[in-house]
Amino acid sequence: MENNIVLVRPTIELKEEALAYRSEHFQSGENIIYGSELLDKTENYEEWLNSVTLNTDPKTVNENWVVTDTFFAIRKSDNKIIGIIDLRHTLNEFLKDLGNCGYSVRPSERKRGYATEMLHQLLQAAKKANMKDLHISVEKTNAASIKVIQKNGGVYERSFSFENETADIYKIVL
Repeated sequence: MENNIVLVRPTIELKEEALAYRSEHFQSGENIIYGSELLDKTENYEEWLNSVTLNTDPKTVNENWVVTDTFFAIRKSDNKIIGIIDLRHTLNEFLKDLGNCGYSVRPSERKRGYATEMLHQLLQAAKKANMKDLHISVEKTNAASIKVIQKNGGVYERSFSFENETADIYKIVL
């Protein structure tokens, strides 16, 4: 799996592929695309692209958000978007239980190790950003994501409730 995908920042050139990625989630009955920085809630790709680009810089980040890097996971063999993952450099009050990153894998590409590799690559970006650790939240019922986090060194830290769901926070020391 390693080196089969690469994390890249969203660009205008990836618009059609990004919209196809988004559409596949919706067609699979998934209205939330974790780690997408609201790609699932935005009708206009250009507006979304502008927002995620501005949020990468402390000088231009939305006042209600935190500096965040958003990446598409692109499969090298065919340039297909396999997943999306974000890295929140700090946690504000709203994000303290949601963690430093979220991720999703295209429904047709799941159970192939892509999420594990995406998180592995994101940890390298977090190290370059001088982060000391990552906190990641996951619903207790999401066994696949728990495995991804644990394979990347995640250790259970605590549980919390959000919108009547119980979730756990895992910590990965960098």
